[in-house]
Amino acid sequence: MPGKAPRLELSREQILGFRREAGSLNERLPASAKSRRLAAWGGLQDSMPRAALLSMHARIKGCESNDWEDASLVQLWGPRFNVYVVAAKDLPVFSLGRLPDNTRGRERAYDTASRLKALLDDRRMPMNQAGKTMGGHPNSLRYAAPTGTVLLRWDSAHDAVVRSGPPPNMEPQDARLELARRHLHVFGPSTVPSFAGWAGIGNSEATAAFNGLGGELVPVRTPIGDSWILADDEAAFREISTSKPAAPARFLPSGDAYYLLWGQDRELLVPDAKRRAELWTTRVWPGALLVNGEIAGVWRRSGTKVSIDTWRRLSPPEWEAVEAEAAALPLPGLNGETRLRLVREK
Repeated sequence: MPGKAPRLELSREQILGFRREAGSLNERLPASAKSRRLAAWGGLQDSMPRAALLSMHARIKGCESNDWEDASLVQLWGPRFNVYVVAAKDLPVFSLGRLPDNTRGRERAYDTASRLKALLDDRRMPMNQAGKTMGGHPNSLRYAAPTGTVLLRWDSAHDAVVRSGPPPNMEPQDARLELARRHLHVFGPSTVPSFAGWAGIGNSEATAAFNGLGGELVPVRTPIGDSWILADDEAAFREISTSKPAAPARFLPSGDAYYLLWGQDRELLVPDAKRRAELWTTRVWPGALLVNGEIAGVWRRSGTKVSIDTWRRLSPPEWEAVEAEAAALPLPGLNGETRLRLVREK
């Protein structure tokens, strides 16, 4: 990476404002294939039931319960082998971009993919059945995901169904560079370790990607240390004070890109250590309640009941916005019947 000293100082407000704007969280996008791709620019984690759909709903107008199945989207094992929904056009980025550089890792990926293709041919098969038929643990099929030839269909209620597709038409190195660009745009400012942790790749591979971007990177200083942003994003960071106001309320599901963070990166988003422990639990993360640009609590859902634990007292207009968002969640079976449990402040 270029050896320049950081020359752009970024405040917490600038950073979070940029991330909200880049993540389409200030104002919802019109419903379209282009908007779905923008909403999934950093991938939509879908390891929790219909998390990708709720992430889309937070960013796109008029989302319906089956929008995650749109033909413009595909489902795969993405970063850290979590289930992801991404734009079909971006399949190479989120698969080949994670292909191991070492020979052993690549051989394992392509060997598993080849054996799975031979088993399936043009068929689809439940993951557990396919894994057992191949003589291994079903989870071993995930090692084939970085080849870009393994796709999923998981509705959260049944075993994931796998199928084989054609090899993506992209060089792995180009895919890795684009994956780094996506990370920097969605999570920036960022660092090599943060990119490696998010993508589930080695530090050497992440370092090579940042080195490969070269002049596309700009060094910056943030409240938690020195980082990098994309040169293409520098103007937006400088002008963030003139951007659109934050949305009144958004329900972000477990694993949403806005708070898919680790280590020091979490301190910037949630400065209070006690609140960080409530959001990033040691088990399944709850959803994050975003109110006027700040995380104001956590939420969980059971059937038609949405339980919210707020971190501060919400004003009547804020509470009204929260209720409207909860009632609009596009989940099957809700039909506008969402009920909110009494908020408790801690």
